[in-house]
Amino acid sequence: MQAVSRRLIQRPLDGGASIYSSSSLRPLHGVSDRLNGSDNRRYSSSLATKGVGHLARKGTGGRSSVSGIVATVFGATGFLGRYLVQQLAKMGSQVLVPFRGSEDNPRHLKLMGDLGQVVPMKFDPRDDDSIKAVMAKANVVINLIGREYETRNFSFEEVNHHMAEKLALVAKEHGGIMRFIQVSCLGASVSSPSRMQRAKAAAEEAVLNALPEATVMRPATMIGTEDRILNPWAMFVKKYGFLPLIGGGTNKFQPVYVVDVAAAIVAALKDDGSSMGKTYELGGPDVFTPHDLAEIMFDMIREWPRYVKLPFPIAKAMAGPRDFMVNKVPFPLPSPQIFNLDQINALTTDTLVSDKALTFQDLDLVPHKLKGYPVEFLIQYRKGGPNFGSTVSEKIPTDFYN
Repeated sequence: MQAVSRRLIQRPLDGGASIYSSSSLRPLHGVSDRLNGSDNRRYSSSLATKGVGHLARKGTGGRSSVSGIVATVFGATGFLGRYLVQQLAKMGSQVLVPFRGSEDNPRHLKLMGDLGQVVPMKFDPRDDDSIKAVMAKANVVINLIGREYETRNFSFEEVNHHMAEKLALVAKEHGGIMRFIQVSCLGASVSSPSRMQRAKAAAEEAVLNALPEATVMRPATMIGTEDRILNPWAMFVKKYGFLPLIGGGTNKFQPVYVVDVAAAIVAALKDDGSSMGKTYELGGPDVFTPHDLAEIMFDMIREWPRYVKLPFPIAKAMAGPRDFMVNKVPFPLPSPQIFNLDQINALTTDTLVSDKALTFQDLDLVPHKLKGYPVEFLIQYRKGGPNFGSTVSEKIPTDFYN
């Protein structure tokens, strides 16, 4: 049988061509070289207009299917990024993950999709050609890049504003980007006392000027396993035995479960284009003060609540030296945790969802309440193990003996 196969391969056809000649291997349809980089023409924006239908293709779904989405997710190695990549990959999307650090940084993301569906790509956020390379094969761009403190290499304005503007301009030039989603933050305003929130507001304006059909998401403070609020609080309590309440812990905000924010971004991609050109404010279902949220944290780690109320002037004085020295010393300074001057400035005002803003409900989603599973990760801080102590629900009510 093998000999017969070899003779068939080697035997010429009537026209003299071999069965497997190079001419017979040409593709049936012409393939454009534009996405392979041979066509370097500049393209105007081709963001899909409203009402074009669903971006994701119909199908059975699942990580081994093909949704039709090829998304470049900038900032995918961060907190929100891992949850967004997981939700995109499990519906059969290909996710391109630009990263600028060690090759180990995006390694955990590759497990979230089928083989070859999550593709880490090295890039330089200051190099336009590098950005074009990671966008070349994409039809969706999602910008999650942001930072709540400055470093020697990156200022608030460069990370939160100028990078977003550059991504929008490159996406406009690309010509094949159907959806652009800019992730900002709740409270972004040019009049905010926080430099980060002012930079985020400037980024929103720059993105919408370049791409009027872009979608802007404004998530509130996000809660989750790798968050940057409850984890630092719990670590501080374990180390010092108390929690400082900056400004007395009386300002109001609406923390949101990080999985809900990722679901909102995916819902915007899967709609019929109705979310294009709109801004969504993604806050949790309940309004908290820092004191209220700290009570939930203490209950979960099963420690007796101990607080020290810290006035704003003292907190700013404690956080100020780091911001003053960040660009004046020849070595990197530690990242601020609780005493972050810019976040302390943001705490001077309430950060709530606006009355007439588009919210989760406009995306047909219902956010989780921040009790139970969303904060269950805090059990790792219980000093006697997961089963140590008792929870509030197990305590006898005060009127039990009345």
